[in-house]
Amino acid sequence: MSSVQNKTDVILIGAGVMSATLGTLLKELAPDWEIKTFEKLASAGEESSNEWNNAGTGHAALCELNYTTEKPDGSIDISKAVNINEQFQLSRQFWAHLVQHGLLKDPQAFIRPIPHMSWVTGDKDVEFLSKRFKALSQNPLFQGMDYTEDHGQLREWIPLMMNGREGGEHVAATKIDSGTDVNFGALTRLMFDHLKTKGVEVHYRHAIRDIKRAPGGGWRVRVQNLDSNRVETHEAKFVFIGAGGGSLPLLQKTGIPESKHIGGFPVSGLFMVCKNPEIAEKHHAKVYGKAKLGAPPMSVPHLDTRYIDGKKALLFGPFAGFTPKFLKTGSNMDLIGSVKPSNLLTMLAAGAKEMGLTKYLVQQLMLSNAQRIAELREFIPEVRDEDWEVVTAGQRVQVIKDTPQGKGTLQFGTEVVSAADGSVAALLGASPGASTAVHVMLEVMQRCFPQQMPQWEPKIREMIPSYGKKLSEHPELFQQIFDATADALGLEKIAAVRS
Repeated sequence: MSSVQNKTDVILIGAGVMSATLGTLLKELAPDWEIKTFEKLASAGEESSNEWNNAGTGHAALCELNYTTEKPDGSIDISKAVNINEQFQLSRQFWAHLVQHGLLKDPQAFIRPIPHMSWVTGDKDVEFLSKRFKALSQNPLFQGMDYTEDHGQLREWIPLMMNGREGGEHVAATKIDSGTDVNFGALTRLMFDHLKTKGVEVHYRHAIRDIKRAPGGGWRVRVQNLDSNRVETHEAKFVFIGAGGGSLPLLQKTGIPESKHIGGFPVSGLFMVCKNPEIAEKHHAKVYGKAKLGAPPMSVPHLDTRYIDGKKALLFGPFAGFTPKFLKTGSNMDLIGSVKPSNLLTMLAAGAKEMGLTKYLVQQLMLSNAQRIAELREFIPEVRDEDWEVVTAGQRVQVIKDTPQGKGTLQFGTEVVSAADGSVAALLGASPGASTAVHVMLEVMQRCFPQQMPQWEPKIREMIPSYGKKLSEHPELFQQIFDATADALGLEKIAAVRS
């Protein structure tokens, strides 16, 4: 029987970008609180946050077509795009604050300016993109976006994609230079390096075996040191479960009512990486296309310039795959083990409803390398297969839950689940995830620390000047904040907001 080790205020489970963000926020707001972090792997940012395991897009809905939908009357609903952009602005402001105050040293180590582009072919999709551009252009958050169907202009923007393309092909693109490429792995490691200087304990190679209510309130967490096999019990007033795909099984261990009727569906991803530096140099943008009919939102194809380890890289994908593991380093029993009496009907209902997704995943699994190259050829007509290789990206666990729309509804997005008393919270889901980490962690704090929030608000506003305001409704404030964060982070500014 393991004895309870010294007690603490906060336990963070998982050393990813979410725990790093929450820990950094809390250390700024309550510097005297004791925080411990437990991570199963040997270092921070190695699973979903790792730079090879996500697209690195600073998701601000500048280029992602699945965040804007066409309504039955033909108009474009931009509400989700505006919402996600608002959330990304909070992240920009917080990162800029950390850089300005010397808590993060070199912003180029984790964020760089990269044009964000949407790209479509065919009359129907060109019409959609034109309407989307007009709708977004009326919103201050999307100022500086350009649109063209002109092949000559497109050759200047994306020569690699236009070389060898038929002159008569109907194509269109939008471009906005204020987009970003974010290395979330590097950002995570930098934040944990900072947290360690503030006295935060970070224990790597430590796996969580159980989470139970402590007799006097708070939580007892059983932790196994994977090197010595020693099991310790730690107690905390608040526990945050930010373990990526591993969060659902840990949330289930808490037994809180909010953990019932929730399931998870794992989806893995593959990217094609360009091995030829000369080809990679010919492309400088993140270009998002339109998902094929029947494909889920996370399958939107995109050709991305990335900066990894300080070097320029070119990636195309994602191609979906299936494995029952909830983490890249997980077990083949993860999916089966997550099915409990409390979520069995939810999971069965999802299985019946999501036959289209199942069919799509089966098709993706059966793709040959030649078929993947054929999909890439839709973006790069003159592609040569010897210039590209396949890498396995991270695991994502899509949330399945009962909603007003029915039992077993598959959710695409990021979701916080917390106990009624606010003593434990878990983060589930996927994209836009890391890009909106600051917004999501502020939500965790509002739910879990309602007593402290009023006294924390002045400091939060100092770090995140737009906190509590919608920048889309305050164009002058948006311009001022956007320019200030661009200066701090070495990013592109935008032209003055048109009246």
